[in-house]
Amino acid sequence: MKKYIPLLFGDTRSIVGVGLRACPKRATTIGSCPYVRMRSLKYSIWVLIMGLMTFFTTPASAALDIEITRGVVRSIPIAIVPFDVNNPNNPNDIARIISNDLNHSGQFQVMPQSRLPQQPHDADAVSADLWKTLGLDDLVIGSATLTDNGQTKADMTLLDLFHSNQSTPTVLMRQSYTVANSQTRALAHHISDIIYEKLTGEKGVFSTRLAYVTVEPLPNNPRHKRYSLMISDVDGHNAKPLLTSTQPIMSPDWSPDGRSVAYVSFETKLPQIFTSDVATGQRRLISSFAGINGAPSFSPDSRSLAVALSMGRTNPNIYIIDLGSGRLTQLTDDAAINTEPSWAPDGQSLLFTSDRGGAPQIYSIDLAGRQVHRVTYLGAYNASAMYLPGSSTKISLLHRDDRGFNIAIYDLQSGTMQTLTQGGYIESPSPAPNGRMIVYSTNVGGRRMLGMVSSNGQVNIRLPEVSGDAQAPAWSPY
Repeated sequence: MKKYIPLLFGDTRSIVGVGLRACPKRATTIGSCPYVRMRSLKYSIWVLIMGLMTFFTTPASAALDIEITRGVVRSIPIAIVPFDVNNPNNPNDIARIISNDLNHSGQFQVMPQSRLPQQPHDADAVSADLWKTLGLDDLVIGSATLTDNGQTKADMTLLDLFHSNQSTPTVLMRQSYTVANSQTRALAHHISDIIYEKLTGEKGVFSTRLAYVTVEPLPNNPRHKRYSLMISDVDGHNAKPLLTSTQPIMSPDWSPDGRSVAYVSFETKLPQIFTSDVATGQRRLISSFAGINGAPSFSPDSRSLAVALSMGRTNPNIYIIDLGSGRLTQLTDDAAINTEPSWAPDGQSLLFTSDRGGAPQIYSIDLAGRQVHRVTYLGAYNASAMYLPGSSTKISLLHRDDRGFNIAIYDLQSGTMQTLTQGGYIESPSPAPNGRMIVYSTNVGGRRMLGMVSSNGQVNIRLPEVSGDAQAPAWSPY
């Protein structure tokens, strides 16, 4: 994911990129860089010119605002009534957070609060006929009150208007929660998850997190930059730095249990691979070999990291590091640039990017027999491949076609390539744990920002920085 491989030649540092209702209630849900210019001369390297620009440009801020740039045609019409709130200590608007979550998923069309004909807080006060005339299928009502011990008690009811044959709506779900005031935003995301799952039959991802890198000038020396590895809610709120450095930070990758993040750090002026515990910040140095140490990727059982190492040579090869013993296993050994390893769901093989055919393409290697075979043939450039969660036959990748560099889905069985985005300076695709959305980094108006696209290309969301750059995103597991 988002792999950038640093190369060191004498005193010259180059950033080398690597090509670089248990069932749905109704069938209205979505169906299931140019950042590098590659030279294929002998002993050549892939120079990430635009990647350097992303690390040494505009100031950044950790907070993200969401803008829907393209929406899905078919979606579930729903209304989220503002909760009846009696808690002056809680600044979070639970109903608005739920509305934003569902709207940004692309699978729901949330009615604006300004169009609500009434604001009931009890199911008995809801007239199903009234709401159905507005074309709505579902309605969410609730309340949030302050308890005697200073916590927030929230009640939520999900009502089915679609199947109501009378004026009284059907109660699909009724939940009550008591949380600390500081946890009401997390609670709102949780409620969004259960609503999403109830109405689509799939798990929601609103309680997951993003890891990404921000770049901003130092306050007293704007010519130098501060790099921060940020962890945030999936909507960009609650962003906190896991690591801050005056040297580049690259290629974050989540462990499958969501407890730690692996990444590349230049804090010693040389590339090293670390892991950090997300809860405690405790760090562990994993790899500090001569030359390239890059592109870390956790194995499905969290016991190993697949990495790209050059071991002092001019080109990187694929290795596996056992995190328990430190044992190093080399998988590829040739003169090609081999990088961006990514595990198959069963942990028995790896995808990786290589220029062994003259241009960056996706290859696969099985760990038992070390047999390598080429995966992609469509287009002159394919890189940054990852299996879509829940699938062993579809991969997301960065694909170059006549429209430029885009996020695409490649079907391993049919051999078809579906382009999802519409051109631009795009990199670092990372799929959501339910496989429905893919987060990526893009350049809009000279600023690096994060975007999300649905895995069928029908929904595109932009998460612009308030100011500055956000890049190299990685979507956490559940």
